[in-house]
Amino acid sequence: MLSSAPPQPTIQEVMRSLAGTTSEIVERGKTIFFPGDPAERVYLLKRGAVRLSRVYESGDEITVALLRENSIFGVLSLLTGQRSDRFYHAVAFTRVDLISAPATSVRQAIEKDARVGLLLLQGLSSRILQTETMIETLTHRDMSSRLVSFLLVLCRDFGMPGTRGITIDLKLSHQAIAEAIGSTRVTITRLLGDLRNAGLVEIDRKRITVFDPLALAKRFS
Repeated sequence: MLSSAPPQPTIQEVMRSLAGTTSEIVERGKTIFFPGDPAERVYLLKRGAVRLSRVYESGDEITVALLRENSIFGVLSLLTGQRSDRFYHAVAFTRVDLISAPATSVRQAIEKDARVGLLLLQGLSSRILQTETMIETLTHRDMSSRLVSFLLVLCRDFGMPGTRGITIDLKLSHQAIAEAIGSTRVTITRLLGDLRNAGLVEIDRKRITVFDPLALAKRFS
């Protein structure tokens, strides 16, 4: 009789089992790593949201991904196979709970068990899709369309369906939204007010509920 295959480990189980693994809480707005920092650790997001951005010579900082729970990031050094520097700026978009492990420990785990590499590849694929979606969002020159696209991304990745619509499970300040999409707090306050007056969204203690995402998308498509 053939024995059953061992269960596939979760990415959290893998990370927790590695030598040198640590857990930490990072408050909203705090930097996790800067561009140019040595890529010495790999991170797993347990709770909250992390913003990855690129900083250009002009000084502009562009969001490339907004990571959700169970996202893995900081893996570039594993792909290059050598010590490298950070390519992105990683900031806690909300208060976050992280697990991190030395890149050397993660590399050794991949060499020992191919399933670990597959888990990392799946996580990286998800990150790439998030980046593509964010880039599409930021190509809108009209700021109202950019905001609507961003809200729809948040509904998809952080939305909690309810009787009144989809509530984005993040406490979002107007300033945080402005920073994510390259706008200003004043502009975001005005545009969110327009959406609320149009009966498309509700804002309660920094939580945004989108009543009908399809109606929102159609109105500003």
